[in-house]
Amino acid sequence: MAVDTMITVTPARSVAAASRAALSALIQRDLRVLFKSFGEFAGRTLMQPLLLVFVFLYVFPTIGQGVGSGGGRAGESNFATVLVPGVVAITIMFQGIQSVAIQLSQEFGYTREIEDRVQAPCPLWLVAVSRVLSGAAQGMISAVLVFPIAAVVHAPGVHAELSVHWWVVVTLIPLACLAMTSLGLVLGTSFEPRNIGLMFGFVVLPLVFLGGTYYQWTKLSAVEVGGFHWLQILVLVNPLIYIAEGMRAGLTDTQHMHLYIVYPVLTAFCVLFLSLGLRNFRRRVLS
Repeated sequence: MAVDTMITVTPARSVAAASRAALSALIQRDLRVLFKSFGEFAGRTLMQPLLLVFVFLYVFPTIGQGVGSGGGRAGESNFATVLVPGVVAITIMFQGIQSVAIQLSQEFGYTREIEDRVQAPCPLWLVAVSRVLSGAAQGMISAVLVFPIAAVVHAPGVHAELSVHWWVVVTLIPLACLAMTSLGLVLGTSFEPRNIGLMFGFVVLPLVFLGGTYYQWTKLSAVEVGGFHWLQILVLVNPLIYIAEGMRAGLTDTQHMHLYIVYPVLTAFCVLFLSLGLRNFRRRVLS
């Protein structure tokens, strides 16, 4: 007696579907690792902004050495208004660099842990994009954690005059996080693990101090030589200045750079950094 045997063949997934699944899995893995060590992540994220705000907005005014004290408590409050958005901006920058650059420099080290990631069933560039997206998610979480502290830690009589413009905040923070994690991709694929100290000394510190954290870009016009506002022009190559000024537009009513400049330039930085980072990533993986 003949027995008919039916074989069911499951159609293979398309390359696009497999890539989407791999991308989702890589991002979920990074976020799962993040939430398993969320206490460490929160402590690392909050320590620097907390100390910065505590010293400048609480200790200095309390001991009579407040920044902006030339205008008394009003001057100190004006400085607090300027500083709070700057603190949120540098938090996004540091988180973007730490979550991508530091991790990649370790994975490209002698252990070559990056080889485990690139075995995912998706193109190499998508593996790098997954790192950028998961880092951007961490940056947004960091901004949410830092803002309440920056807004409430201050000496008696000193307060930041904040006015939240939600459409700016909701659109600018994700763009800023993507730009900074893309920068992290460039740095992480450019510096060897043994040269991380050079990265912080020659790249990160200049970005912070020339990135409008402690001052408004519009005020830099006072720094001039022969009528040439050299510093105000020089800092325009710093992506952090656009994030800080954008956050001032989103969190305060103080003077700031025009948003029709902030958004296009930040987008251009994001495209530039991502392009360079993907090129470097491919070269490092295949080398």
